[in-house]
Amino acid sequence: MTPTLVRQQLPRAGTAPRVDRCARARDWAEIQERMLVPLYEAVHRRLDISTGTRLLGLGCGSGLALLMAASRGAAVTGVDTGSPGRRALTALARERLQPEAWGRRARAGARIVEGTPEDAARAPSEGLYDLVTAFEPIGCLAGDSEGLGDLLASATPLAERGTPVVLAGWGPPERCTTSTVLRVATKLADPLRSAGSWRPALRDDLEEVAQRAGLKPDGSGRVACPFGYANVDNAVRGLLSTGLFDAAIRATDQAQVDKELTEALHPHRRRDGTVWMPNVFRYLIARTP
Repeated sequence: MTPTLVRQQLPRAGTAPRVDRCARARDWAEIQERMLVPLYEAVHRRLDISTGTRLLGLGCGSGLALLMAASRGAAVTGVDTGSPGRRALTALARERLQPEAWGRRARAGARIVEGTPEDAARAPSEGLYDLVTAFEPIGCLAGDSEGLGDLLASATPLAERGTPVVLAGWGPPERCTTSTVLRVATKLADPLRSAGSWRPALRDDLEEVAQRAGLKPDGSGRVACPFGYANVDNAVRGLLSTGLFDAAIRATDQAQVDKELTEALHPHRRRDGTVWMPNVFRYLIARTP
């Protein structure tokens, strides 16, 4: 996985585009990830995360959702692949979860694990997890949920029976202004016939993943997550940090992608120079068997 709002799949042919992974991770953490704060907050409130919650965050990335849960008193563990594209993100997560950054209510013992969910198993004396989150939204690229069912299934034995598992996804395209901008990536990458092309979110995307993982859906919600940027350059950096445009860069070049992305953002630029794109994201709560 790479720092994305989806589980990105790059074409296999050719050489991956050269990127400064540390700069991209910073852009993700400082610009783009905050767009999902309303989603994190809505889930944390609904599930009443507090002292005593034992949370496992799958695909934790740079750890903002974990930090927010830790500030409510939860004992948090984040797990990510440890692949080259993710290490800069998990390094930021470790920085964020230093005890001095948590606030007075946070608990000690936060962990970031590079590997598989099995590597994040708690000691028997600590008990099983009672909340699992997979906040990386699906429903934006074709095939972006591949592997998520297996990941969830491998995490299930680490959780108590009936534990809530949270999945996230993009809302309907007519409610997601950013979908028009993301189509730029598809248009430029079409010559590669990439599996990672844009496609609209479907109503049952999250339910299908949950069922494949043997989980039972138990409620859902929608949350407004507008993408707001200080200026067009800030917006371009933020969107590029998602990794969604890497296939387009492979098919053309960085300058072409920057140009077309800037043009696609023009209708969303306001008089003061800021960029504003309303979006709706959806979450599903499922239960372990």
